[in-house]
Amino acid sequence: MFTIEKLTALEILDSRGRPTVRTTCQLKSGSAGSASVPSGASTGKAEALELRDGDPRRYRGLGCRRAVRTVNETLHRALAGRSFASQQALDQAMIGLDATPNKSALGANAILAVSLAFSRAAANQAGQPLYLHFAGLLGETRRALPRPTINLFSGGKHAGGQSPLQDILLVPASAKTMDEALSATFAVYQCAVELAARKYGMRALVADEGGLAPPFPHAQAMLDDAVEAIQRAGFVPGKDVALAVDAASSHFFSRGRYQLGEESLDSAGMIDRLEEWVVRYPIVSLEDGLSEDDWDHWPKLRERLAGRCLVVGDDLLCTNPNRIRRAVETRAADTLLLKVNQIGTLTEAMEACRLARAARWSVTISARSGETEDDWLADLAVGWRGDQIKIGSIMRSERLSKYNRLLAIEAETEWPLVDWP
Repeated sequence: MFTIEKLTALEILDSRGRPTVRTTCQLKSGSAGSASVPSGASTGKAEALELRDGDPRRYRGLGCRRAVRTVNETLHRALAGRSFASQQALDQAMIGLDATPNKSALGANAILAVSLAFSRAAANQAGQPLYLHFAGLLGETRRALPRPTINLFSGGKHAGGQSPLQDILLVPASAKTMDEALSATFAVYQCAVELAARKYGMRALVADEGGLAPPFPHAQAMLDDAVEAIQRAGFVPGKDVALAVDAASSHFFSRGRYQLGEESLDSAGMIDRLEEWVVRYPIVSLEDGLSEDDWDHWPKLRERLAGRCLVVGDDLLCTNPNRIRRAVETRAADTLLLKVNQIGTLTEAMEACRLARAARWSVTISARSGETEDDWLADLAVGWRGDQIKIGSIMRSERLSKYNRLLAIEAETEWPLVDWP
């Protein structure tokens, strides 16, 4: 049993300088745990709602003082002194207190901060590393580290929209360890820096998730330049280092058309273009290739790309069990991008993960564009045996805290990277 003695929260700033919530859970046993929650820029319509202040005079309405009060007052009064046998018991109590379908009453940021802080406190009380505690919650036993997909180039909402595609990521395909994966990525990244300077006259300025963001003339240039950087680093594209694409297509979809730069494509045309890229480039993972509401065409996209690359749902699924069930039934995707703050509690995220596993999908555990230096995501991806982990680039401390945690877990366990699906 875990008895909560005190819940306290603090408004802190995320990697974009916007407020978020950090919560500490003190247990009666003397153990405690703290956790900070991230926030997304490219958000799906079905995501659980963050509680923001709405005061335009302070952080342009993005302040989180209301969420902090929710933890310090509402949730503390409701939960302090109560004993919980499990993470699920705590999370269900908070879901019941909120009593809305999207956590709009208490705020997903407040609820998730408590959910995560409680989990860390419980791990500390049990004397367990956090990744083993997370593994126990889901009943996992596999001993391996997730393979990283690492941001190289950014566009879309992560980089001011200079290119419609949101991210081009590196997949260190031949690496056996996290150390090898990060070393290979560093080599490619530095070649990309040199390439951006030569082709675009651009210094190594980075976007929200640490990716480079040159003024690409068109979307395909992002792919061309990524392949060139891999080759310049001495690797074979597709064999040593492959590519993953986060199209985030919902953000350039309007009135039934995809505005891909100067091209205006219907859904069939967009599928054709994506298939052309998968054939031409070493793309092994495609995220949000279609809009979050283009349900009729997602099954066609998956059918066209089956066996050639992963078809990943982010905005389509929003880590929401109901949307995942629909996607499984319609064969709309084969990979879940799991973002805990999209749904709001660890328990609901576990249900999403279980649904994906039952469908024999791959699971990518993902960070958000607005991150903190908290490293719980690395432990979660290991504990829940994520096939991939998507953190961002190898620049910026909020990204590196997770990579460095993975290196520490690797040194502690000597577990290898999982094989690519």
